[in-house]
Amino acid sequence: MNLSVSTKLSSIQEKVEQGIRLNFDDGLYLLQSSDLISLGKMADFVRKQKNGEHVYFIQNTHLNYTNVCFLSCKLCAFGLNERNPRAYSLSLKELEEKFISMQGKGYSELHIVGGVNPRLPFSYYEEMLKLSKKHNPTIHIQAFTAVEIDYISRCAKISVKEALIRLQDAGLGSILGGGAEIFNDDVRKLISGHKTNSKRWLDIHRMSHEIGIRSNASILYGHIEKPEHIIDHFIQLRELQDETNGFQAFFAFAFHPDHTRLAKEFEIHSETTGILDLKILAVARLMLDNFQHIRAFWMMIGQKLAQVSLQFGVNDLDGTVMEEQIVHAAGNDSVQMIPKQSFINMIKETDRIPVERDTLYQTLRVY
Repeated sequence: MNLSVSTKLSSIQEKVEQGIRLNFDDGLYLLQSSDLISLGKMADFVRKQKNGEHVYFIQNTHLNYTNVCFLSCKLCAFGLNERNPRAYSLSLKELEEKFISMQGKGYSELHIVGGVNPRLPFSYYEEMLKLSKKHNPTIHIQAFTAVEIDYISRCAKISVKEALIRLQDAGLGSILGGGAEIFNDDVRKLISGHKTNSKRWLDIHRMSHEIGIRSNASILYGHIEKPEHIIDHFIQLRELQDETNGFQAFFAFAFHPDHTRLAKEFEIHSETTGILDLKILAVARLMLDNFQHIRAFWMMIGQKLAQVSLQFGVNDLDGTVMEEQIVHAAGNDSVQMIPKQSFINMIKETDRIPVERDTLYQTLRVY
């Protein structure tokens, strides 16, 4: 055994056990370490301190209201030019029909996300939220990434703050954590072109938190980023959470290369490995010491690995999900939903306690 490596890992473990914040070098070392078991044990130690044996899940459904997007990000296989024959934008009537069909299904959360379509007026988003609440008054609407909000407000020629307040008045409960991708500007320009830059993404979440709208945070990994970019990303999220305490949970998106221009341009031929998936989640748990919840998005990494991730710092398995299109457009062939009982079984197999939650992590039922 390399003595210096052992010493470094031991010193990080001492920090973790004493509740001392890890620095950039610590995080980089852990992400590059081959000692997955020790990494998992440290992450699990922190997980247990923060959440005990509770593992959360939610009954939710997704709505992708348009796939028209003028951003043309290389990382995305979902967004299309409006002239593409597969492009669509749901009318308010079509949306209302979907909202009516959601009644009585047990959903506590509606997750709304779409492309950036400049032809949709601001009133469209307000009416969409109002119609949803009209037919599902108790459902929590978690909608729009910071990228969507950025361009919705630009197209409407209003400030981001005004857009957020008006959407909140129409029924918006919280905003999504997507669109963060990777905060390194050089990498971000290569993978997502003129998408909202990292500073503005963080500023929009800051503004959201200031007016009482909670949000989540994310990362997209497994493309052309380097380990140091990932750790820098975590630290920037941690700094904003220090400032606002407005992030509820962190989750990681594994890059799915199929049908993306990014994969073709940089010759990315395969999806992320299970080792990398677990490392990202475990290091996130250790670096994001001010985040209560680390969530495994089972649709990205699969149900089996999501279950294993409960030993690597994860305490939330996300939701049942229905009609998801963005991940599947990139070649993901996972099922579209998981029944509630499957979450309960998956969690109990790990000797943890299943907890059904709402969007704001209020407990609905402990199993």
